[in-house]
Amino acid sequence: MLDLLITNATLPDGRTGMSIAVQDGCIAEVTEGLDAPAHEKLDAQGLLLSPHFVDPHFHMDATLSYGLPRINESGTLLEGIALWGELKPLLTADALIERALAYCDWAVAKGLLAVRSHVDTSDPSLLAVDALLEVKRKVAPYLDLQLVAFPQDGVLRSPGGVDNLERALDKGVDVVGGIPHFERTMADGAASVKLLCEIAAQRGKLVDMHCDESDDPLSRHIETLAFEAHRLGLQGRVTGSHCTSMHSMDNYYVSKLLPLIAQSGVSVVSNPLINITLQGRHDTYPKRRGMTRVPELMAAGVNVAFGHDCVMDPWYGMGSGDMLEVAHMGLHVAQMTSQAGIRQCFEAVTTNAARVMHLENYGLEAGCDASFVLLQARDPVEAIRLRAARLKVFRKGQLLAETPAATASLRLAGRGASTSWMAPKHAG
Repeated sequence: MLDLLITNATLPDGRTGMSIAVQDGCIAEVTEGLDAPAHEKLDAQGLLLSPHFVDPHFHMDATLSYGLPRINESGTLLEGIALWGELKPLLTADALIERALAYCDWAVAKGLLAVRSHVDTSDPSLLAVDALLEVKRKVAPYLDLQLVAFPQDGVLRSPGGVDNLERALDKGVDVVGGIPHFERTMADGAASVKLLCEIAAQRGKLVDMHCDESDDPLSRHIETLAFEAHRLGLQGRVTGSHCTSMHSMDNYYVSKLLPLIAQSGVSVVSNPLINITLQGRHDTYPKRRGMTRVPELMAAGVNVAFGHDCVMDPWYGMGSGDMLEVAHMGLHVAQMTSQAGIRQCFEAVTTNAARVMHLENYGLEAGCDASFVLLQARDPVEAIRLRAARLKVFRKGQLLAETPAATASLRLAGRGASTSWMAPKHAG
């Protein structure tokens, strides 16, 4: 007898009337119209069953700290970094853990079951590292938390930067990070990319660098990152996050850069909510959008994912852990409003993001973990349009969270009715 059988589900690839059989926390079978004995049965009623959401770029050490010790009044990246520097001496492990665990609860409720979080290694005490390693241990039964050793103040710019980062890796941090555009010179930035990639290669680690989070078109560290990934045989193991300078680069240079990134196997993570908030602050009008060239990267064969980046912290005062909100903003800013483009944005917070994190057994196929979300929508397009309710969230076959269906009771004369905002079935 099966543990769980979900019937009449619509899958992101468009298949309808599908049944998903679950046994021992894994998907045993995905087929049309299956009926078999099961301890629990769920009729999806034609709604969308998706693999769980994945956030490949976040800062959990800073989350939910908005207003501590003050608010970022300019809204700029640099004031956010300065504000984080003011906050670090005031951090306690208990408070950091409490805020991070609260955010993980938000994430699970939104169907977000895997997060890659950067953790600042610039503080020699490594307080944030130890705290997030404890959070990772606590949430392991219900959320995959992958940690990146992130030298926020610059691995070469800050005293002991390299030693701090390597000690964080020794403690069990998963990924090597960097921030080359915040080093003192372009040359130091390039040197930091080379050094950090070599550390990753020696240790067998993945790489994820904040790369060219700038409006400066001459910030071109993504080029160096792609070169080092290729030189060191790290293809498929390296990610460049943000890459916002690309929106200001001239098209001729980008025509050379895109195939270089694709050939190196480097993934790119864009963070739509934060990129369009922090970038372009020095512009009057016209203002640059501040997000990297998502559709062009995708067309070149680069794996592109979307991250949330920040929720209620020194850089961003909004957010709720909803990756559909991230996808919704991403499609608008990237002007990916075709049906195909919208579906690509859904993939950017699911399958593409899982590829960035190298998640094992992810997806809706036999043998994958039974970790998925039932959404109050009939396809990925409708899911993003509505930021659809997460009706049920499963992790390895276990129900973790439920949200009631969104409905409204109308009080219109002669038309008492309820609506769920889903489009009529005949709508194209």
